[in-house]
Amino acid sequence: MMRVLLSILLLCSSAAAFTAAQTSKPVTIRAGKLIDGRGGVQENVVVHVDGGKITSVGKSGGPVTYDLSKYTLLPGFIDTHVHILWHFGPDGRYAAGREDAEVRLKAGAENAKLTVEHGFTTVQSVGEAADLDLRKKLEAESLPGPRLLTSVRQINERTGAARGSNTLATPDQLREAVREAKAAGADVIKIFASASIRDGGKQTMSDEQLQATCGEAKGAGLRTLVHAHSPESIKASVLAGCTQIEHGNFATDESLKLMADRGVYFDPNVGLVLQNYIENKAKFLGIGNYTEEGFAAMEKAVPVVIEMFKKALKTPNLKIVYGTDAVAGAHGRNIEEAVVRVKDGGQKPMDAIVSLTSRSAESLRMQDTIGAIATGLQADLVAVEGDPLADITALRKVVFVMKGGTPLRQDQR
Repeated sequence: MMRVLLSILLLCSSAAAFTAAQTSKPVTIRAGKLIDGRGGVQENVVVHVDGGKITSVGKSGGPVTYDLSKYTLLPGFIDTHVHILWHFGPDGRYAAGREDAEVRLKAGAENAKLTVEHGFTTVQSVGEAADLDLRKKLEAESLPGPRLLTSVRQINERTGAARGSNTLATPDQLREAVREAKAAGADVIKIFASASIRDGGKQTMSDEQLQATCGEAKGAGLRTLVHAHSPESIKASVLAGCTQIEHGNFATDESLKLMADRGVYFDPNVGLVLQNYIENKAKFLGIGNYTEEGFAAMEKAVPVVIEMFKKALKTPNLKIVYGTDAVAGAHGRNIEEAVVRVKDGGQKPMDAIVSLTSRSAESLRMQDTIGAIATGLQADLVAVEGDPLADITALRKVVFVMKGGTPLRQDQR
């Protein structure tokens, strides 16, 4: 019996070694055009990959593993704000967590597959504890999906206070909530400083609460993403030391300048989330605050956020990152944010691509790992048909995706 067990162990070890060898086998990729994610462009170059990382980028002749000479090669796309588990149930309606946990994880895995196949190799889900379960499932079952960061939970003005009451949380309760999130495995702290756009977007957390929450996160070495629509909530969050502002639908010149002056990242979700809700109104209507009044507020906000984004682009040194707030119905369509930012908002295509890649990697504190096509970084690569610098919609035409040196999509023609 012992011999049999030893034989099985040896076979398993050999299989594992073979798999590792196959995974780390050097590959070469020729690109007709290469956009490096940091503002650089090269023509007819070869990227060398070994052990999942980029080992060199330069001119080279001869045969290659992947000939993408008819395409444009870019770094893997990054979405700093998604809700990867949100989906529609069998009845076509937003599930809202009403289903069995395994059903929810299966839907999350499907969302992850759609997302990575459309070029997004890293996403940040903000988020719920089940994000951790999804990450484990993707890794354990070797399922296709993006690199997944999560906030594990969300913190608002009542987090930590007695349940079922209208009592506001004390600063100490909010600090404890941050510590609990970190202990649970949070990569980032997600905070609600204002109401939803469907409820007017006014400030909901006090300045003192924000200072306690963001101060505790900073002390713990964690980033903070703050849902803030109103100028007041943006200002309070920035002055509290928070690191990234989400949405900012009603941001003013003053609040935009404050973010720029303090080096706070800004993630203006202008191209997908509102539009997706409106397109899928029947699937959300009547659930929670998805009311007729709420949808009217979102429809009214669409042109408002475009004008806000135009102001943001004119704000010197404002660090605009890429996030979509992708929910049910939006997964796999994350790139629409970039299309709207360029076509309707007036952003330069190269700036949109930098935001989509290296700037977002920087906001995640992962600029030394992902976000660019450069020696030493992870081989997260996306090839598209066409030139996105001439037509941003080329980013929709993904034909090749590689994450960490592993090809996940190959349908180049």
